[in-house]
Amino acid sequence: MVVTEKIPCSLTGKQQYSGMPKQKKVTSVKGAYFALGIATLALIINFWAWSLLSPLGAKLASELTLTPVMLSLLLAVPVIVGSLGRVVFGMLTDKFGGRKMFAVISLLTAIPVFALTFAGDYRQFIITAIFLGFGGAAFVIGIPFISAWFPPERRGLVLGIYSMGNAGTALSGFATPRLAETFGRDTTFIIVAGLLVVIALVFVFWGKNAPGWKPAKGSSISRLITASRLRLTWDLSSVYAVTFGAFVAFGVYLPVLLKVSYGLSLTDAAARAAGFVLLATIARPVGGWLSDKVGAKRVVQTALCIIIPLAMFVAFQPTLEPQTTVAYLSLAFVLGCANGAVFAMVGKLAKPEVMGSVTGLVGAAGGFGGFLPPLLLGFTYQRMHSYSLALVLLAVAAFVALIYIHRRFKDKSLYAMV
Repeated sequence: MVVTEKIPCSLTGKQQYSGMPKQKKVTSVKGAYFALGIATLALIINFWAWSLLSPLGAKLASELTLTPVMLSLLLAVPVIVGSLGRVVFGMLTDKFGGRKMFAVISLLTAIPVFALTFAGDYRQFIITAIFLGFGGAAFVIGIPFISAWFPPERRGLVLGIYSMGNAGTALSGFATPRLAETFGRDTTFIIVAGLLVVIALVFVFWGKNAPGWKPAKGSSISRLITASRLRLTWDLSSVYAVTFGAFVAFGVYLPVLLKVSYGLSLTDAAARAAGFVLLATIARPVGGWLSDKVGAKRVVQTALCIIIPLAMFVAFQPTLEPQTTVAYLSLAFVLGCANGAVFAMVGKLAKPEVMGSVTGLVGAAGGFGGFLPPLLLGFTYQRMHSYSLALVLLAVAAFVALIYIHRRFKDKSLYAMV
């Protein structure tokens, strides 16, 4: 049995929150890990659906005669919708619980995936891509759902494991073009839609919220306002906008960047991009584990220090030499560690009744951070025939975030326990 015990924590003037429960709660080890497993699986499938168009981007651009900016918009639309959706689904999770919301969001995402089989022109693909954004919003449901099953001192690692559901983006890069070549594009869409329905049914029939979980009281809007006033929310949003934003941007646009910049085939470019996403995903539990061991603040600051030179290096590499590949993979690992550390802090510092709202706002910031770079990459290439400027701006953004949080993390009344 796992016993979690709550240490009372009063709010300071800076509105410090602790995710520890107020009473003793006893939960089943088996139930906790089953919840972690199905939540991670649900995230994998929803993220596969969310990034379904990315590995097909170059082919769609050719079929539909798209400019780089038009293609960038098509790939970025699900990202921005997923960002906005995270705020909404974060609030709803506080109210209705992760079990119901995972089932709902999986079914909602299945509809546009199936609708892709009827899309034939750019306008239809854009409209369908809007609703694919539901898949990207699924991430925020799992943070409060999983946190309720585990004590604070273990949340860094388990939330990092849950965050490996981002591997759905990598799975899309590996599997989508191959399934499309073997069975056809429409059949591929039907397979993914079917998997979404199956995982929804798993939550309906076997999913459970943690025994100690209770629906949040009061209105969702009031909880969102409370979360938006927390210093914690804005500090972590500033970091996540850079680190997760870069992860999403690379996951969405890297297949196109590799194909255009280095002359790779569509399949090879998609596979390499999937490897980038997979490594970043594997690094998330590493970041969570390091946060439990050495502190999340240190992990985040170190990661930003490393991102700056790596982004500058890849910005000026005209060929895909071994050192360029190593730099991209190193960037993936560091981004993943930073993302894991951010939500380790959310799991430990956010109060349970507003954790979904805090997660939604922080997650939305990361999604917004991932919306602009693909557009910027497409625009800079269309104007300059190079992606260098956009990559340099990543280094600049990391530097600005580092300076900002260096001062903010000095507040020991809020960040002492992380």
